Amino acid sequence: MIIDLLMTVLGLGILLLGGEGTLRGAIGLARLLGVSPAMIGLTVVAFGTSAPELVVSLEASIAGSPAIAIGNVIGSNIANIMLILGAGAIIAPLVCDPRAVRRDATAMLAALVLLVGLGISGAILAWQGVLMIAVLVVYVMWSYRNDRNDGSPVSELHVREAEETAGVPRAVPVVAFYVVGGLLALIGGAKLLVDGAVGIARTAGVSESVIGLSLVAVGTSLPELTATAVAAWRRHTDVAVANILGSNLFNVLLILGAASLAAPLPISPDFIAVDLWVMLAAGVVLIPIMVTGWHISRSEGALLLTLYALYIASLATGIGRPI
Repeated sequence: MIIDLLMTVLGLGILLLGGEGTLRGAIGLARLLGVSPAMIGLTVVAFGTSAPELVVSLEASIAGSPAIAIGNVIGSNIANIMLILGAGAIIAPLVCDPRAVRRDATAMLAALVLLVGLGISGAILAWQGVLMIAVLVVYVMWSYRNDRNDGSPVSELHVREAEETAGVPRAVPVVAFYVVGGLLALIGGAKLLVDGAVGIARTAGVSESVIGLSLVAVGTSLPELTATAVAAWRRHTDVAVANILGSNLFNVLLILGAASLAAPLPISPDFIAVDLWVMLAAGVVLIPIMVTGWHISRSEGALLLTLYALYIASLATGIGRPI
């Protein structure tokens, strides 16, 4: 048990360092290639903050632990909405750009509904994964062309997203070091984290789905938590909200889409009975919170944190979960 816990903590630390390095290197590489700041904010930042979830879910799928792969995404989406936006709003009320909310929140909610539908079907198969990734690519390209053509404030929002990441390398050798080193750290950290989490689940008699929803999900969501806290502290709160909406969309379409290509992802019955609906409910509740006054207040942030605490308590105690 102690060795498994050490592996988990070490893996998580390496994973977070790898995720941060990969994000900075990817932004540096995109700038060297002449990619526009708006496109970097729309794609590279969202991908970078979701990189830990992606590599962990891929590793779990390859290792034959689909419950951790799926639980990681469901739990991360729940944590992004309730824990991260809640904590960010406590630091400073989060401004919600109306046009970004109408478009990106609608897309996020559609992705959550899609995941619930796939859950009810019982599994995510490779052909479905291909379609999910294709839908994401089409959505990103449509969003970018739409923003570029009408000069909307959403495009400026994505530019500010790209500018939020500090310490981005500019020299080619340093960019290469960040990208390669970050990817290697992501892969190594993900393996340690998944192996440790599986070991903890087996030793403690806890299901892999619960470990994926809690320990792994919160761990891989730490980049989003850090980015949101920093943005809220700097009062760049519209960027914080945009980051979470984009991260949840990428989590469903890219991460589960890619993981299903490694191996089919059967959906565990407890996900279908409880957690998928909690995730969807979190997304549905978030919409009126954002559109009421176009901000998330401190009291609303406290409500989100309370709901997340109740959810984690149900995971820990088993209350309200299928036996």
